[in-house]
Amino acid sequence: MKSLKNITVEIATEKHLKFIDDINDAIDLASKQRGTGIARRTNEYLTMKMNEGKAIIATDGDTFAGFCYIEEWQEKGFVANSGLIVVDEYRGMGLAKEIKKKAFELSRKKYPNSKIFGLTTGLAVMKINHELGYRPVTFSELTLDDQFWKGCQGCVNHDILERTGRSKCLCTGMLYDPAWEKPNFKSVNGIKKRSLLDLIPRLRPAMAGKKNTLKKD
Repeated sequence: MKSLKNITVEIATEKHLKFIDDINDAIDLASKQRGTGIARRTNEYLTMKMNEGKAIIATDGDTFAGFCYIEEWQEKGFVANSGLIVVDEYRGMGLAKEIKKKAFELSRKKYPNSKIFGLTTGLAVMKINHELGYRPVTFSELTLDDQFWKGCQGCVNHDILERTGRSKCLCTGMLYDPAWEKPNFKSVNGIKKRSLLDLIPRLRPAMAGKKNTLKKD
């Protein structure tokens, strides 16, 4: 039985280049299963990420289990943790969360002042992102770099992105801004930026009060 404690999650190096075909095959399979999302990358591109120390890989002994890599855009103003993938046999044990956390930590270390963002269709990834401090945002708050958006051309839903002028697709945009962690951070309009998820606990008592009022009437 597969166990998370037997899996090594680490920064990928040259010794992991032998897994590149396995990584891209896993990306292709996941894309077909979901009918959306992940775009295949060239072997040369993934090799470059590994050689630069900008990828996270999970292995179970000599078996590939999961992967994620880092990209930077707009003169390192934006960083993306892209291509998160977990092999079928290793899903459901929290491995995606461990890979994502490792990639996030590496991104914060390499690019402490950069905004970290991602596009995803997966609810599990959205939940992990939220726990790390990401917030859902519109595509207009993500990088404007054309090279990033060209990476979506391999996705089956690329036509939607094009038809909407790159303003929306089936993916959800999520962003982490290190400025949010600074004391008394306020947005440009002077209001402290909060996620809708931050407001839900406060809204519930108010909604309950309204329901009780309606019942009394």
